[in-house]
Amino acid sequence: MPLDTLTLRCFLEVADSLSFTRAAARVGRSQSAVSQQIAKLEAHLGKPLFTRAKQLALTGEGQVFLSYARRIHALQAEALDRFREPELEGEVRFGLPEDFAAVYLSDVLAEFTRSHPRILLSIECDLTLNLYRRFRARDFDLVLVKMNRPEDFPNGTEVFSEPLAWVGDASLAKAGGALPLVLAPEPCVYRAAALAALEHAGRPWRQTLTSPSHAGTLAAVRAGLGLTVLPRPMIPASLTAVPAGDVPGLGHIHVSLLKHRGDDPAINSLEDFVLSKLTL
Repeated sequence: MPLDTLTLRCFLEVADSLSFTRAAARVGRSQSAVSQQIAKLEAHLGKPLFTRAKQLALTGEGQVFLSYARRIHALQAEALDRFREPELEGEVRFGLPEDFAAVYLSDVLAEFTRSHPRILLSIECDLTLNLYRRFRARDFDLVLVKMNRPEDFPNGTEVFSEPLAWVGDASLAKAGGALPLVLAPEPCVYRAAALAALEHAGRPWRQTLTSPSHAGTLAAVRAGLGLTVLPRPMIPASLTAVPAGDVPGLGHIHVSLLKHRGDDPAINSLEDFVLSKLTL
């Protein structure tokens, strides 16, 4: 069995996402087709590459093969980029919120870098309003921004819109007294949505922890320090949404891409790539 490009990409996507479902969406194949590719690859190598218990994970052999697969894929991408798209080179300055970088874009950006090794990505994470301020100052070529209303950034390209949810220990929402919150500092669209909903409902609240870090916020919520607000697709498996009847409704979050110019092939290439991966 030859190690063809599709098989290699299926393996890399499953290894990166640890999900046959997500990997299938990224390669444009059915879940069963991706599973079959991995099964054939394991049969050809004579080694199991994944453990299929409650949670998918790489075996020791899978970790070893992953290092080879990344090098092979990078070399393939570099060769194709050299002869097929030699104009795609330069630097792209990309700004995005930390939570989206952690949940959605780490694998996407890694794949883009493998596909276009001569494009240098300069990536920074910050709160949306800080990103927008720096975008207007020309610090970024492309930014991913979150907003409560699509009209907040009318010149952006909409990526998707998702409902917000309260996340954490549901018993905190039922307890008496002020609702304990774990939120990012201002300016944060999740914070603004949470406080606006509570004010409208006349619900008292208190801030138990303020953190600009997505990882820090999730750790505090897991520890039971309070509730936070997240888009529903970004709720990690270790946390749950609070039932709607126990807390005020929050509305939706809208995500858009902004860029300054349309005549740079490298910037356009990253924009198209991000949109193709994230548009729902």
